[in-house]
Order: sequence, then C-alpha cells, then structure tokens
Amino acid sequence: MQMRLNQIDLPILHLIGEEADRLNLECYVIGGWVRDQFLGRHSKDIDIVVVGSGISLAEAVAHRLGKRTHLSVFKTYGTAQVKHDDIELEFVGARRESYYRESRNPIVEDGTLEDDQNRRDFTINAMAICLNEDRYGVLLDPFNGIDDMEEGLIRTPLDPDITFSDDPLRMMRAIRFATQLNFHIHPDTFSAIGRNRERINIITKERIVDELNKIMLSNKPSIGWLLLDESGLLPLIFPELAALKGVETIEGRGHKDVFYHSLQVVDNVVSLQKEKFGETENIGQNSKALWLRWAALLHDIGKPRSKAWNPKTGWTFRNHNYIGAKMIPRIFKNMKFPQNEKMDYVIKMVDLHMRPINLIEDIVTDSAVRRLLFEAGDDIDDLMLLCDADITSRNAQRVACYHANYELVRKKMVELEEKDRIRNFQPPVRGEEIMQLLHLEPCSTVGELKNAIKEAILDGVIKNDYNEAIAYLYKLAKEQSLI
Repeated sequence: MQMRLNQIDLPILHLIGEEADRLNLECYVIGGWVRDQFLGRHSKDIDIVVVGSGISLAEAVAHRLGKRTHLSVFKTYGTAQVKHDDIELEFVGARRESYYRESRNPIVEDGTLEDDQNRRDFTINAMAICLNEDRYGVLLDPFNGIDDMEEGLIRTPLDPDITFSDDPLRMMRAIRFATQLNFHIHPDTFSAIGRNRERINIITKERIVDELNKIMLSNKPSIGWLLLDESGLLPLIFPELAALKGVETIEGRGHKDVFYHSLQVVDNVVSLQKEKFGETENIGQNSKALWLRWAALLHDIGKPRSKAWNPKTGWTFRNHNYIGAKMIPRIFKNMKFPQNEKMDYVIKMVDLHMRPINLIEDIVTDSAVRRLLFEAGDDIDDLMLLCDADITSRNAQRVACYHANYELVRKKMVELEEKDRIRNFQPPVRGEEIMQLLHLEPCSTVGELKNAIKEAILDGVIKNDYNEAIAYLYKLAKEQSLI
C-alpha cells in the first residue's frame, strides 16, 4: 500500500513545515489524515504533533495564513486549532500519558514523537509523516500500521488490556472503525474489549452516542451493532436494544429474532437512501437521514413488552408500535439523545410504521390514506421508505407482493394529495370563526365542531374546501340546535 507524493505535497503542509523549521521544532502530520490518504478516503481534518509547543506553531501558522483564518487556543490542554477555508488543523505537543483507574482523563507530560505514537489507540492511527524540510514526507510507522491496513485489521499498538482500561472509549472506537472501514478487529484486541467491557461505565453517554452515531452513519451499521453484541458492550450501553435478542418457541412455533431483524431494517434503510439520494456516508449528525436510521433500529423496540402467545394465532405483538413510541422519550433521555424535533420525528416513525402495512393488508380506502397523509405530513416519504426497508422476508414472491402493494398506496397518496391537499392541512374554518358565525363563547363545543369538520374531510364526506366546510358547519349546528 503506497501513498502518492501529491497527496502529501500540499502547500498548507509545506507552510507548516517551514514555520516549524523557523521555530526549530520537529513536526509531523499524524493519525487519521495519514490513514485516510492510504485508504483513499476524503479527510479535511489534519492533526499535527509537535515535539515542543504545538500552540507556538499554531500561532505562527495562523499568522502566516492571514485572511480567512481563525485560531483557537486551549492552553489548559496545550492544544490549538487553526481553521482556514475548509481545512481544520489541530496542533498538539508530543506527550506521554498515564491514567488513574477511575478516570479516562490522563496525566499528561511532555514527550517525544515515540511517546506520542505509543499513546495512540490503534496502529493505523499511529503513523506519522515528517513535515520538516530535510525529512519532508518520511513515514514513521513503528507498529506496522501499513501492514494492518493491507490486512484490514484494527489492532492496538501496545497491550490492548492497558489501552482499553486506560481509556475505555477506545473500545467503542475500535468497533466504530471496524464498521466504517469494513475492517476486522484483531482477536487479541477484541478479546480485551470483552475483558474490559465494564470499564465503559466511566464513559459519558454523550461520548458513547457520538460513536454510535458514527456507526449509524456508516455504509453498513449492522457490523457495529453485531460487534457491540458479541463483545458484551451492548447490554451495558443500550439494554433496551439487547432485550430484542432471542427467539421463544411454544408448540413448535417461534417468532423472528427482533434484534437481527432490526439490524437488517437499518441496513435496508441505508441501501434505499443510497438509491434515492446517492452516497450518504458523509451526511451529518443533524441530518434527518441519520434519525430515520435510528427510527429503523428502534421501530420494533416495543415488541418484548407486547409479546403474547395465542394458541390459535401464534405469537402476537399487538400495539407494539404504540408501546414503542411511548418508550422513545425515556430512551432518548437515558442515552442523552436530543430531546427536540429529532425525538419527535423518531416517535412519529415508530408509531406509524405499521399503518402502511395495515393498509395493504386491507382494502386501500381513500379515508385511510387521507388519515395517513395527515398524520405523517411531510415525513410521509420517509415513512414509506422505512416500510419498504421493513420487508425482510426470505420469500421473494412475498417481498415482491409487498413492494407492489406499497406502490399502489403511493399512487393513491399522489392522487388524493393532488385532489384534497391533505398533507399538513388545517381545517379550513378556524375556531374563532366558528364562534363568530354561531355566536358562541369559548367552549368545548367549538373544538368538537372544528374536529368534526376535519374528520369529515378525512373521511371524504366533504372536500378540503372553505365553502363546503362552512356549509357542513351550519348543517352540524342545526342538528345540535345551535342555530
């Protein structure tokens, strides 16, 4: 595996090297950027390690870059960040670290490049390239990271038990990198994750969720979730998901393993997103595409609580969508997920994910489709994508039938949306107008009349039209002796 010279022959790197020479400092580009150049992955974040003061070099580089440059200095940590156009440079002095068992925050001392490489999490992240003029482009790879990349291997530079005990977040990072890069974790390294899994409890939920989001943003999230399960980390970081595992059998009849089904649905969502939107690996953590993947993972989260055995019908999971939707706020709170519109979106997807399949199993009525359009609103396309992803049967004929029926539902939605404008609609007559027309004071009757108009539109009794709504209002008022 080789890196082409033009990949490191960048003006910004030469500039850093020149400033380091002027200050008589050794400096190297290290870590993820180096790894990604060998792997052909795009990376705009560049880590620079300096044998000496990283802050001094960052200040010099920022001054040299001039306009469109922002410098942030973090003296407490001995680091600095330089942002220039779309490039982010992180500067840090070479250091050695030691840890107390109850904390992942290290005791930091100045060190050599070798010390700094020793403290790195994985061999593929410990490679460094010199930027000083006399050795520009020289690769220092003390742990054979190149060979590990050739083999697609995640391995710690030093004893994995010490590496993971010192900083347990590295266990999550190992699994995340294996997922993102489609690498496998060295057996010794993976065994150490299992031995040290309880150490994950000293890591904040926010940092765990950050790694989980990166797993979810990968091309095949199931890889990471399976590794979390196999390592023993899953029940410690996400017990509700671990509870989906297992198959119970009564009278020779078993149900599907909901955990593995949910992983397949997430992978299906990723594939469908790619078909619809193209490459999705670089979507951000605020993207709705990410939260649709979380909805896919959690869509059946209510099944363990709703599972029941019926000798006549077999296993049932009645109202599991409703139960699951009720569980989402507590899960989001416990996991430190955002409790805002993103949570509301996941709740909606979990709650409604059975509605389209119920439609195709019955006669597709205009009323049922209108109600689905009304409740899903602008998220109807995401809901239908989730429902397509939820088809995981091995029976090809059954799968084709489901997809064909969903297409019929989609066509019906388009027809009704064009005709009735139901998506996100509000009843044409406002409550204030009802009070004015019928000479009513604020009371429950006003709300009941407004809701009756909405129901009449959804049922197709009247059109989504102001004049028809007013006529229907007077009809209701006469029936209730209000006029």
